[in-house]
Amino acid sequence: MPSATMRTEFDPRASFGQSNSLGGAGDESISPPLLLQYWQIIVRWRWIIAGIITAALLTGLVATLLMTPQYSSKTRIEISREQKNVTKVEGLESGATNRDLEFYATQYSLLEARSLAERVSKQLKLASNDAFFAAHGVSPADKGSFFSKSGAALSNTDREKREKLAADVLLDHISIAPIRGSSLVDVTYTCGDKNLATSIVNTWTAQFIASSMDRRFASTSDARTFLENRLTELRSKLEQSERDLVNYATENGIVTLSKSQGADGKTQSEKTLASKDLEAINEELAKATADRILAQSRTQQGNGRGANSEALGNLAISSLRQKRAEIGAEYAKLMVQFEPGYPAAKALSEQMQALDRSIAMEENRVSSSRSSEYREALSREQQLSAQVSALRKKFDVQQGDSIQYNIYQREADTNRQIYDALLQRYKEIGVAGIGANNVAIVDPAKVPDKPSGPKLLINLLLALLGGIGLSGLVALALEQIDEGLREPGQVSRQLQIPLLGSVPDVEEGDSLEMLKDAKSVISEAYLSIRSNLAFSTDHGIPKSFMVTSTRPAEGKSTTSFALAAVLGRTGKRVILIDADMRSPSVHGFMGTSNTDGLSNYLSGNNDWKTLISASPVKGMHLMTAGPMPPSAGELLSSDRMMSLIQQLGEHFDHIVIDSPPILGLADAPLLSRAVEGCVFVVEAEGVALRGVKASLSRLQSVNAHIFGAVLTKLKHRQSGYGYGYGYGYGYGKDQMSDAKN
Repeated sequence: MPSATMRTEFDPRASFGQSNSLGGAGDESISPPLLLQYWQIIVRWRWIIAGIITAALLTGLVATLLMTPQYSSKTRIEISREQKNVTKVEGLESGATNRDLEFYATQYSLLEARSLAERVSKQLKLASNDAFFAAHGVSPADKGSFFSKSGAALSNTDREKREKLAADVLLDHISIAPIRGSSLVDVTYTCGDKNLATSIVNTWTAQFIASSMDRRFASTSDARTFLENRLTELRSKLEQSERDLVNYATENGIVTLSKSQGADGKTQSEKTLASKDLEAINEELAKATADRILAQSRTQQGNGRGANSEALGNLAISSLRQKRAEIGAEYAKLMVQFEPGYPAAKALSEQMQALDRSIAMEENRVSSSRSSEYREALSREQQLSAQVSALRKKFDVQQGDSIQYNIYQREADTNRQIYDALLQRYKEIGVAGIGANNVAIVDPAKVPDKPSGPKLLINLLLALLGGIGLSGLVALALEQIDEGLREPGQVSRQLQIPLLGSVPDVEEGDSLEMLKDAKSVISEAYLSIRSNLAFSTDHGIPKSFMVTSTRPAEGKSTTSFALAAVLGRTGKRVILIDADMRSPSVHGFMGTSNTDGLSNYLSGNNDWKTLISASPVKGMHLMTAGPMPPSAGELLSSDRMMSLIQQLGEHFDHIVIDSPPILGLADAPLLSRAVEGCVFVVEAEGVALRGVKASLSRLQSVNAHIFGAVLTKLKHRQSGYGYGYGYGYGYGKDQMSDAKN
């Protein structure tokens, strides 16, 4: 055991805190924080973590250098919420332009639809293009070709597989990136051929627009088919109703001259031939009656007076009267100078008589003409009146017939309205997709000038992240596999026994040399363990106890020697017995020989006093292991060991036994019968937890009393919060310098 050296510093605060663990409480208070535990895991497995991260970076570097350059070609399109009002006058943009998340999410999904990829593949004939597969790193030989080695065309099944593969490749390399806060979308295609990438992305957007148009027309196909069938039925029905209307009008002599329709499309008024004739004859009758009344009035006026207004207005009568008036004037002048018998006067008198006769004759002629006009007007009135009576009878008959005629007319109007409405709807559906498309190409794709990937920096960052993640998983896995105790707080939690103290692993100097200095960290650690051990029994430090461990080289011999030395410094008489007869080591600590010792006494030498030697440590004596016996277990199974302890107990205050390790040997359980209890030594990060528990189980199976555990070789990074903070109070730098000297 002389090689069991310790490294790093030790904090006595651990000892004070660990004394509480003797009562089995306060375990959580000595556990380091979670982040500190993770940091300890990183430090513990730092070389493995560094190796994994380095390997990941190298893998990322090599993979990037071996990758085929990739070219990305991008086109930008605009997807409007509604179609633009190209033919309307209220404005180019629709009034309702609110963004609809559902609409745009649908459009983005349609841009990545498999049907669109199949359209592009068929448009560019990519399934039969081996260069297309080569640009994407897909071997056509592995997936089949359109032609076999013999040149014969493949079956439809093989051809469909090739087309499916082309669509899968397109979907794997297309990227849809909506621009936040706008209706613009970037469509990017990446492959090893820049010209092919440009052609594919431009075709992709063109086919997206075409597919949108096709969906718009396809969505109305059922409606168009239904309307076509209905229009055919209504057309036949309308023709039949109009035919019935005309036939009925012909059979009943109803000749329609004019029609008028209201805003609802129904016939509101119409004129037939009978009504037109009746109206015309009635108007003529009214005129004839007026003429007859006028002629009758004139006739009556002519019969009452010699002159009437018509005679006065006659030019011939007026001329004769004017001429008679002139002759009468001349005759009056002659009568002033001459007698009536005067020849000139007589001649004028005869002329006046002749003119009077002419005027009378003319007036008689006018009067005769008035009578004739009256008779004609009366005759015409009577004839027209007879015609009106006849037409009225005919019109009355047609009025009765018009009831059925109107029924036919309304039926025809109704069928015409339904037919016109469906025809208009059919026209609207037919031109539904003719308007401007709501998808517009803003920036068509151009052939890229330089490759877009692989990007070395990004790949290295990804490799670094992957390496960190993988190393973290490996470190956690190793941490779970490595079940050794790593910090003092685990002792009480995992082993269910008190923690007596922890001993640091010293970086420089020998632990045995440091034990000589009472101010060293090793001495302080074992002094703290001694203090905690005093609370393990009701009478203080046990009279006799042994120190054991699970396996060799855990520090049990050093612990035995250190506890004996600490007890001796307190003025107690202490004897240290090296009971590890298979691999003795305590004599090496003192620099004495191992000629005689415990094995001699157990073999029959009763003079145990001759087997004890003094040591340079104050108050401590030593009994070495002695010669190696053939069977140490047989010697320890006798009662002589218990007898030796009883005899030594009469001369020494404390008996410390350096016991052999437990696993694989029967020595330690046998020794436990002779002492009050045992101190169990556990190496930090040493034996797996299951091995430690198995050792404790062996001791407990023989009813051995376990005072507690000592955690040895505790590294500085494991001391954590509460195990290294504030150490050195009262000693300062001198203590540290002593520890290194």
